[in-house]
Amino acid sequence: MKLLRIHKEGKLPVIRIGIVLLLINALFLILLPDNIFTVLLVALSVLLYAMALNFYRHPDRAYKGDLHGLVNAPTDGKVVVIEKVFEKEFFHDERIQVSIFMSFFNAHSNWIPVTGKITHFSHVDGNFHAAYLPKSSHENEHTNILIETPNHGTILTKQIAGAVARRVVSYVKEGEEVHIGAPLGFIKLGSRMDIFLPVDSEILVEQGEEVYANVTFLARLTQKSI
Repeated sequence: MKLLRIHKEGKLPVIRIGIVLLLINALFLILLPDNIFTVLLVALSVLLYAMALNFYRHPDRAYKGDLHGLVNAPTDGKVVVIEKVFEKEFFHDERIQVSIFMSFFNAHSNWIPVTGKITHFSHVDGNFHAAYLPKSSHENEHTNILIETPNHGTILTKQIAGAVARRVVSYVKEGEEVHIGAPLGFIKLGSRMDIFLPVDSEILVEQGEEVYANVTFLARLTQKSI
């Protein structure tokens, strides 16, 4: 049986949450040992701590090889958008946008969606609208990560903060060579990731589908002429 792995971004918060809950419950067990409220408090505390562990867990999943031409789901969550859009900031043409919403119950680790080279990275300050709203893609605080694949074009990935999430963490930098399924970063609390793909991509998921990073493939890319 594999032990639960906690993401490095969550180790300190998990310890702090555990200490606070332990102190609160110890106080009530001393002052009101036989009270129904104390029993309910202990049960609620166990539930909250389990949710925190789930939120900060670091799934032990990895792809073998570079898997050129396939697009990895960069996070766990639900596909809330699959649509053709005009991407005006970087590509200035039509792209297929696939958006994945992470609820509080999903692991919030983020992963590299394709093998390639990062040709652009930027962190943009913004608002904190609910992450499932369409306007969060460009109005919320987010990162822009352009990855140029060897033979399948360039994709854009965005880490987007939500109404509660106030911190987007990225481990990549411009000019870096990256590999599909490698760690990309972490978004704290409910949030979203957008992936913008070439219009000739074959989409392998459906709207409303639950996807899992380093397990689910979002799309198959068309090889470009050399």
